[in-house]
Amino acid sequence: MTILLLAGSPSIPSRSTRLLHYTGERLAERGMRTVKLHVLDLPAQALLHADFASRDIRTAQETLASAEAVVVATPVYKAAYSGILKAFLDLLPQDGLAGKLVLPLATGGSQSHMLALDYALRPVLTALAARHVLPSVFATDAQVEWNQQQGLLLAEPIVRRIEAGVDQLTATLASLRAAREEAFAPVHFSQVRCSV
Repeated sequence: MTILLLAGSPSIPSRSTRLLHYTGERLAERGMRTVKLHVLDLPAQALLHADFASRDIRTAQETLASAEAVVVATPVYKAAYSGILKAFLDLLPQDGLAGKLVLPLATGGSQSHMLALDYALRPVLTALAARHVLPSVFATDAQVEWNQQQGLLLAEPIVRRIEAGVDQLTATLASLRAAREEAFAPVHFSQVRCSV
């Protein structure tokens, strides 16, 4: 099983996508296998016209369906998550996130955009039947910087929040996997005792 890193930014490179890749690296350090999906790489015509027959859209849906968890990253524009991410989520079946853990990440110009995660994105993820939506990580543009020589520079509070989110995601996945392994074992009919 894998963790899908879902980038919902309309541009690459972007702060939210860099934050997503950083999170993916932290997951890889913990032995988690990740796969990346950039919504921007999907055909715009298929997204905008809700072309469910598009091979690229079907492949993206299958990639998501096979993931055990999803880390979704988006910039926040005008108090909402990106339109390109919305277009992709609209192409998922009603239970498109059934049984999955979801860790939302977002970046925005100021802290005033932080509530977009709870009031715009979280309800959609829940409506898609996500098993559990973990606490979101929001970073302002000033907290996620790119330097040509040093690479990604994150403010310390963001590093701590990402670590906490990754810890919670991996611990919850481990618990779910253990519970599946301890699930009720089949009993042969000859071992069943009945009283009348």
